[in-house]
Amino acid sequence: MSDDHNSPAAEPVPAPAAPPAKPIPWPQVGFAAVALLGLAGLVMAWLSHSRLQMLEQELVRRQASSQGEASEARAQSRQAQELSRDTAAKVALLDARLAEVALQRSQLEELIQSMSRSRDENVIGDIEASIRVALQQSGITGSAEPLVAALRQADERLARNKQPRMEGVRRAVVRDLDRVKSVSVVDVATLAIKLDEAARLLDELPLIASADKAEAQQAVRERRVAAKPVPKPAATKAEERGWVDTANERWQEMWGMVWGEARGLIRVTRIEHPEAMLLAPDQRYFLRENLKLRLLNARLALLSRQYDTAQADLRDVQTQLERYFDPQSRKVSVANELLRQVQGQARQVVLPRPDDTLAALTAAVAGR
Repeated sequence: MSDDHNSPAAEPVPAPAAPPAKPIPWPQVGFAAVALLGLAGLVMAWLSHSRLQMLEQELVRRQASSQGEASEARAQSRQAQELSRDTAAKVALLDARLAEVALQRSQLEELIQSMSRSRDENVIGDIEASIRVALQQSGITGSAEPLVAALRQADERLARNKQPRMEGVRRAVVRDLDRVKSVSVVDVATLAIKLDEAARLLDELPLIASADKAEAQQAVRERRVAAKPVPKPAATKAEERGWVDTANERWQEMWGMVWGEARGLIRVTRIEHPEAMLLAPDQRYFLRENLKLRLLNARLALLSRQYDTAQADLRDVQTQLERYFDPQSRKVSVANELLRQVQGQARQVVLPRPDDTLAALTAAVAGR
């Protein structure tokens, strides 16, 4: 087939005007055709080889390019992973900060709401808080002064406020204030001072035995003074009396002195409590110290609001004073009077609660 295709092209075209050429012999024609076919094959083989080399070079170039792009893609993938991790951490941090900001915002809103409350509501809240604190203080101290001070402060604040809707609260405060002031509360501080004064007087109180001894010595001194004769002027003795009258007078004076001394040796006295007279001198110190301890126990019982214990200790102290100490002494009377005052005032007193005020405050809050 190659011969059929190449034969027309190999034959020369005769010129129209040229004279007829000589015919070419067939062997030469065949050789020329084969040479042309070989040359064409060589050209086509060289072109195919060149194209194959170009394809191989393109393939190598594209392979190198794809490897570079794959490496770059892996690097970018690692960067993307790191970036995604950083982004996740930042998102978590932002979420935490967002939650913190939301909490702060809610707190700020609550603060703004609390600050934007009405004046009446603030007054009601402050009065109720102060009254409840005063109730606790009064219960701890046993004194009505904290509650009275809180109610007075509430009355003054309501008077300055001058709101019609707060008049009911003010009337309730005035009623509770009058009711609390009408209750006589035990003044523990004053009673403790009186007990301290009574304990101080114990060292100065005279005992019955000491009083009887001093009374006997005073009686002896009075008899001695009474037994002494009344001196008369020397001129009268010399003129009107003789030696007999002088001797008789001397005798009577000596007899009076002897009789007074004899009467002083024996003395009859009615003793209600013999143990008071028979109290040994070394036991007097312990008696006074025991009474001081009793007064100290009564003082501690008053401070701890144990009035029954304080009453029992005070009764024991009064019994000991009446038994062992001189009832005629002014200091003993003062000590007994102090103990009677403390015993009369040391009693349990229940403070009234300001329920009207608290109820009025609750109603004012509910009707705002």
